[in-house]
Amino acid sequence: MLYVRPARLSDLDQLEAMARAAQPMLHSLPPDRQALESRVALSQDSFRADVDTPGEEFYLFVMEESDTGRLHGTASIVACAGYSAPFYAFRNDALIHASHELKVNRKVHALTMSHQLTGKSRLSGYYIDPKLADGVAARLLSRARLMFIAQHRQRFAPEIFTGLLGVTDEHGTSPFWEAVGKKFFQRDFAEVELASGGRSRTFIAEIMPNYPLYVPLLPPSAQRVLGEPHPKAELTYELHLEEGFEPDAFVDIFDAGPILLASVDMCQSVRRSKRRAAVRMDGAVGSAETYLIANTQTADFRCALADLPSAWSNETPLANAVADVLELANGDEIRCVPLELEGALR
Repeated sequence: MLYVRPARLSDLDQLEAMARAAQPMLHSLPPDRQALESRVALSQDSFRADVDTPGEEFYLFVMEESDTGRLHGTASIVACAGYSAPFYAFRNDALIHASHELKVNRKVHALTMSHQLTGKSRLSGYYIDPKLADGVAARLLSRARLMFIAQHRQRFAPEIFTGLLGVTDEHGTSPFWEAVGKKFFQRDFAEVELASGGRSRTFIAEIMPNYPLYVPLLPPSAQRVLGEPHPKAELTYELHLEEGFEPDAFVDIFDAGPILLASVDMCQSVRRSKRRAAVRMDGAVGSAETYLIANTQTADFRCALADLPSAWSNETPLANAVADVLELANGDEIRCVPLELEGALR
């Protein structure tokens, strides 16, 4: 059975293997053991901390196969993007250029460097075994983070966003970077992507232009990829749209990948999840509909998929195998939401 839990230092070998397998490279999952160890340590401290308001906390989750202990994916939450330095992105703007004398009134698409996303919570570091990328496991891994947020609202900001991989070619070259960023940094995309550490480094503000970039002046190859997800990020893009995230307001400052923004309380997994009491069952409980089921713990958080019968009340029947994975006793509180978001939760 697959389930999602907080990462541990004992996961480092598998985390490093996933980071090195991720193509294109994820700056939020660096293929460097020392950096990964620091992130796991920060994550463990964050899960254990008493938190009233979001700060520098970082929560790293892994998806584990209960029978084998093998990890199949990882995902994370940054409680407050740009906590120690502003988080930078390009804001999509429409600038009006008008001349009464020439009877011209034009709206021109421009990109303006912005740190308006600073202070919002951020979903990041999503990687899943390619063999599972098209199945329900992808939804479990992505949405488990929102189940954690739903249970621990005080730890996160009212708004949340995620930045997805932008378009690159088979060599990892970004058309947008070649047209814009490289002109200022004089570095390859992969080098600066790793050095940026999450788009909150001061060198971004020091080197990137502060004035608007007029999109019509960019080469067609760069214009075509504005706000477009990499093919490997298309499923993740769709999952966030299902949750209620909206694109188009911002794009990534390096590869112009889409940045999707949502109100936390309007995310489907937060708004529609319900708290119930778990009842352990010896046999099968039926298979009318599949739900995400999460315990209500912090450092011992667990989230898995389970089939529930067509009729159940505040007491939710769970097969012993599911309850064991979620570390639940009879009567323990759980949070649940349908896997298929169009389904109605009682």
